[in-house]
Amino acid sequence: MREIQFREALREALSEEMRRDERVFLMGEEVAEYNGAYKVSQGMLDEFGPKRVIDTPIAELGFAGIGVGAAMNGLRPIIEFMTFNFSLVAIDQVINSAAKMMSMSGGNFSVPIVFRGPTGSAGMLSSQHSQAFESWYANCPGLKVVVPSNPADAKGLLKSAIRDNDPVIFMESEQMYGDKGMVPEGEYLMPIGIADIKRAGTDVTIVSFGKMMKIAYAAADELAKENISAEVIDLRSVRPIDYKTIIESVKKTNRLVVVEESWPLASIATEVAFKVQKDAFDYLDAPILRVMGGDVPLPYAPTLIEAYLPNPARVIKAVKEVMYLQKA
Repeated sequence: MREIQFREALREALSEEMRRDERVFLMGEEVAEYNGAYKVSQGMLDEFGPKRVIDTPIAELGFAGIGVGAAMNGLRPIIEFMTFNFSLVAIDQVINSAAKMMSMSGGNFSVPIVFRGPTGSAGMLSSQHSQAFESWYANCPGLKVVVPSNPADAKGLLKSAIRDNDPVIFMESEQMYGDKGMVPEGEYLMPIGIADIKRAGTDVTIVSFGKMMKIAYAAADELAKENISAEVIDLRSVRPIDYKTIIESVKKTNRLVVVEESWPLASIATEVAFKVQKDAFDYLDAPILRVMGGDVPLPYAPTLIEAYLPNPARVIKAVKEVMYLQKA
């Protein structure tokens, strides 16, 4: 084990898979000459050359379409969006081509492609550069959607995504690229669709994913000081969702709080809450609560950003409400 940055873990995954399989290539804005907008692909142009690390124009629809066509013809593209906010320009290729091609072709064409880049808020970037689109893409059959929260998971899950024969949406956080964590030496993969119980607990289950896991951890730390034991689950992927791990936890704790950055309507948290009340209703001692982003476009002002985003205090309040230690 060694401690490396999130971006370094991603780079290791990309480079290892490109060394392993000559069909794998990386394409996107500034991935080559500039070493990546967030330096994820630093040094990769020197190693793999301009035919496998490819700079593109500012034309997401165009290079996403090239990636889909390449995947249909036997290659394994990794398409980097500088931010998933810009993927909206390319969403026709992602949804109407990549996700549906296996079904529309009667199984004759698979699309082994990874679309990756940062999602969600990243400081004072305002409404058009701060949106969390995990639930949008998770809504579409034919896609897998992965949202890692730490460097070790990021590397293992990205390697699995690159080897997957289905299109995978791999969503990172701009604010996590510099995060450090312990990452195993050598080859390892992590299966897509398996949640991880990051902390065991007995009083309440807290479910989250991506950078919101930091909020979940911070809340659990504070709750522990008050002798409240929170079980913290990292979904790691939001399509497929590992319902079994969540439900087994709720059977033990009898309470559930879901933390998510995105807008409340039609969120991952909403889906998790539905599934738990459907399959584990008799185990619930309180209504499920969500801690979400605000139901507005994200503002620019730091004070309004703070008010918009989930924070440990809001999670703690929700936990105390489901434990009937505090009124709503």
